Amino acid sequence: MRDKQADPAAFFDKKTATTFDDIWAPLAPLKQALHLLMRFVLAELPEQARVLCVGAGTGAELLYLAGEFPGWHFTAVEPAAPMLEVCRARVREAGLLERCELHQGYLDSLGERAPFDAATSLLVSQFLPDREQRVGFFSAMRARLRSGGLLVSADLSSDMASAEYRALIEIWRRALRFCHVPEERLAHIDEAYGKSVAVLPRAEVAALIEAAGFSAPTVFLQTGLIHAWFAEA
Repeated sequence: MRDKQADPAAFFDKKTATTFDDIWAPLAPLKQALHLLMRFVLAELPEQARVLCVGAGTGAELLYLAGEFPGWHFTAVEPAAPMLEVCRARVREAGLLERCELHQGYLDSLGERAPFDAATSLLVSQFLPDREQRVGFFSAMRARLRSGGLLVSADLSSDMASAEYRALIEIWRRALRFCHVPEERLAHIDEAYGKSVAVLPRAEVAALIEAAGFSAPTVFLQTGLIHAWFAEA
């Protein structure tokens, strides 16, 4: 489903794309924990599994999974051309081009493919503040999966009206400050998380995934505000 928000390339220009991984490197242990648990969630997929990575960015989860499962093949979908070019360079450097298809655009422009065994979408759907559109995003992935295929999705999640959120957001600010995020941005983080980033309670995120035709999702990881779910098509 096509994102009706601004063109991602407006946010992920060449400079942002080439420095993206370095900027967030101080928080790499959070990403590594997510990738490790995702590996175990997907471990029983077929030896020649086909995996769809939606909003693939610079290719972090693709590269990790490709290293862990040498028989798997990947289709990476990313609307921001500069991010996909970084992904392509990393995939080429790793010698994985023969196992990867890289598509610049959205799922609706990917064209017909055989059903996938799994789909990943890490820190992507949170940028769709319209709930109907967010369900549509998950539905588009559901339509690409075989029956019984797995979805792994991760997003920022919390009840922003709760005491838990107020405690966690202070920890989260410290984490972002650790990555040298400007203080001006940190001062307006609550406003951003209520508008341009759709931070919802985890039960509501799960309901959106289920409304798209998946089984009731299971939370398999929380690191700060990041929550990760898996569900079956």
